[in-house]
Amino acid sequence: MNSHYYKQLFSIPVIVAALGYFVDIYDLLLFSIVRIPSLRSMGVSDADMLIKGEFLIRAQMAGLLVGGILWGIMGDKRGRLSVLFGSILLYSLANIANGFAATVNQYALLRFVAGIGLAGELGAGITLVSESLPTKLRGYGTTLVATVGLLGAVFANYVAKIFDWQLAYFIGGGLGLVLLVARVSVFESGIFLKIKEQGVVRGNFFQLFNQKERFTKFVGCILIGLPIWYVIGILITFSPEFAKAMHIDGIVAGDAVMFSYIGLAGGDMLSGITSQIIRSRKKTVFVFILLTLAFIITFLYWPFQSAAGFYVGCFFIRLWNWLLGFVCYHCSRTVWY
Repeated sequence: MNSHYYKQLFSIPVIVAALGYFVDIYDLLLFSIVRIPSLRSMGVSDADMLIKGEFLIRAQMAGLLVGGILWGIMGDKRGRLSVLFGSILLYSLANIANGFAATVNQYALLRFVAGIGLAGELGAGITLVSESLPTKLRGYGTTLVATVGLLGAVFANYVAKIFDWQLAYFIGGGLGLVLLVARVSVFESGIFLKIKEQGVVRGNFFQLFNQKERFTKFVGCILIGLPIWYVIGILITFSPEFAKAMHIDGIVAGDAVMFSYIGLAGGDMLSGITSQIIRSRKKTVFVFILLTLAFIITFLYWPFQSAAGFYVGCFFIRLWNWLLGFVCYHCSRTVWY
């Protein structure tokens, strides 16, 4: 294949999708990074920090669940671009509003709204990239988008270290609005336009349940995705509390998120390239699932002696964990196509 063929990996849809995922991950993980300082500023005591944090992460996850269904239906009915514009605008404004939250209930409502918006960016962006690239480049394209995007968590940690939590939210919302302008240059995928012309029924949520094979794949996607958010939503988000139980001092949630997402970016690149080369996601999945299980057990039971060792654990637990997300996405594509 000539160099022109591979230049498609750096086309406008791919670049904009990568930047979009970067901002998406920044905003999604920012709460995990600024959870403690933001709640302290609202008068939450250290004794209630875990309880209130769990309440807020549940609110955000509820928003992601609602948004995933909402934007998925809209993406099939109205196209990927409409979802991108709507979701980016929603989560950008919600994250700016997060900087003005004064109570935990206000914070929870805004995290719920932001979650709805954040659910649309990755799904629509990755779908648009996949449908815009030749079949043999789709694995590389999604790997490139995800690897660049995951570094948004690293950037979010640095921003949170330099600025206070309110300004960190304002910056995230501002980046989203800038991204919205960049999205104007992206075109709708040819696959979606072709399906639209053929008059295929689109956006019917209940189609997930009217065929046994399709429903089984749908449930499988959910089960594959569970370890992803167990690791980041529980183990990493509440890493200061886990470290305290392990008698380790000095753990900062933002640093745990940063090291875990550096590992995640590496795992994404490794799994994507491996899957593309060997042409078998099943073999790659089996190995990485075992590695993920092994490192979850190691993370929970290994006698860490220092903060550095704990952060190394955060890195490796996400290095292998990312493949589940990578495969979950590709499996979800087979549910419909």
